[in-house]
Amino acid sequence: MDGRIRFGVLGCSSVARRRTMPAIAACPEATLSVVASRDPEKAKAFAAEFGCAAAGYDELLEHDDVDAVYLPLPTALHGPWGAKVLAAGKHLLVEKPAATSADETRELVRAATGADRLLRENFTFLHHPQHARVAQLVADGRIGEPRTFTGEFCFPPLPDGDIRYVPQLGGGALLDAGVYPLRAAQLLLGDDLRVVGGALRMDPQRGVDVAGQALLVSAGGVFASAQFGFQHAYGSRYTLWGSAGRIVVDRAFTPQATWPPVLRIERQDHVEELTLPPAHQFLGAVASFAAAALAGRTARHPAEQAGLASMVRTAELVDAVRHAAV
Repeated sequence: MDGRIRFGVLGCSSVARRRTMPAIAACPEATLSVVASRDPEKAKAFAAEFGCAAAGYDELLEHDDVDAVYLPLPTALHGPWGAKVLAAGKHLLVEKPAATSADETRELVRAATGADRLLRENFTFLHHPQHARVAQLVADGRIGEPRTFTGEFCFPPLPDGDIRYVPQLGGGALLDAGVYPLRAAQLLLGDDLRVVGGALRMDPQRGVDVAGQALLVSAGGVFASAQFGFQHAYGSRYTLWGSAGRIVVDRAFTPQATWPPVLRIERQDHVEELTLPPAHQFLGAVASFAAAALAGRTARHPAEQAGLASMVRTAELVDAVRHAAV
């Protein structure tokens, strides 16, 4: 290595092309070595666009110039291909969610620990500084004691043929959109949330959930609700409501890199809006991963273990929503 992590991208997905591959190219601590697809022509097209080599899936894992793999395949393929990446001695940045179930997620963690490699789930919103500012406002007592968290991530119906409508590939709104408000609730309330109810709207023709809601409660008695779906006008926000006020965060999960976030603090006698500088959360996620890998951190590092525990807990909450939902 020349002081940069050399990435391979295993899968030519839309999010890889639009978001993560440009972030890798823009990151001073990273470089893009190779991109792989089952379709050789697609791999060549991506490679020509980003100035790297093209390969097949297995061929990529044999590349000596790949230190880490970004894995944006459909969710049902994260477990098997993630295990192959780690067995090949590569670090793994897996697109969210890490797997379709808690058991599969634990298997990935065990594989990363056994291989002594870095494993992270690519929840890019966690790397946007607006959420740390929210946490600081809460710690400063700006809304009193937290009482309720409400998170929403919804968008209009997907095109016919989209992989998120395919149950065999890990499709459905819960795995694609619902994990965002669940993970945000964990971020702000802690991992000790438990699911106490939920509902999923199923598409009988496709066999996947296309919308849903979940109700959770923390060990300290804070309520949390998550709303998600493929059947709505676009919405990406959360509200943390306390005993003395509330904080509203719009564009909470997918803000553009040029978007200046606005945190709205509402109290009984006044409303305040804090405008923050724009931030590139995809670049932040890649840079954080690259820095950790360059520092020699792996799944065995205490800080990484804490992150992996939260990753597993997200998967456990997804399983619990499925079990509790009507």
